Amino acid sequence: MTRFSRRHVLLSVLAFGLSARAASGQVLRHEGDPFAGSPADGFPSDEQYFDPALLPPPESPIDYPIEPVPPRRIRRKFRRQMVEFDGPEMPGTIVVDPDARFLYHVLAYGSAVRYGVGVGRAGFAWAGDAKVGMKRRWPRWVPPREMVDRDERAREWVNGQPGGPENPMGARALYLYANGEDTLYRIHGTNEPQSIGKAMSSGCIRMLNQDIAELFDNVIVGTPVIVRASRGA
Repeated sequence: MTRFSRRHVLLSVLAFGLSARAASGQVLRHEGDPFAGSPADGFPSDEQYFDPALLPPPESPIDYPIEPVPPRRIRRKFRRQMVEFDGPEMPGTIVVDPDARFLYHVLAYGSAVRYGVGVGRAGFAWAGDAKVGMKRRWPRWVPPREMVDRDERAREWVNGQPGGPENPMGARALYLYANGEDTLYRIHGTNEPQSIGKAMSSGCIRMLNQDIAELFDNVIVGTPVIVRASRGA
């Protein structure tokens, strides 16, 4: 596989079901090798996985209304709320605590908005320092190559599922970059509110659509993001 095609395959991997990486301040590495196999081994060729003309991922031409999830459906501690925050991070920073299932948007020293999140399953969890490198409203979801190989439903969307209420990326997405490279991980919305507070995604951080919409409006490209290392909780 050429370097050119490797880069395009990497860029095509968007997020609800991404395999995880483990890193600290470096570009996060996928669990497993997304480049394993070749057409001779029975794997599809690169051209069967993606259309580079669809990258970067487009927004939906329709800005669909966001239907708020009733608070009663979410455990009280995972509802959006102002909290005291004793971390050393600068105001404006996004901090994810995967074990507690919380995302903090630091507003000032000593205070933050706290959101409940869904995180990666055991074996998919990741950690590291990144920045918001790109933002999208109702983004297209392109399943990763290994998901296309194993899941017929994902194969239906080999060139991406258009953004909208049925899309697993939800209403908004923040694309995380580290050292100038796309980490392939995102903070995004979800059409499965029951996943908030649980470890069940394939690596990305998911939020209620109304919560990611608020965060999306309150952060800019370049915002620092810190995902704390999991202790396996």
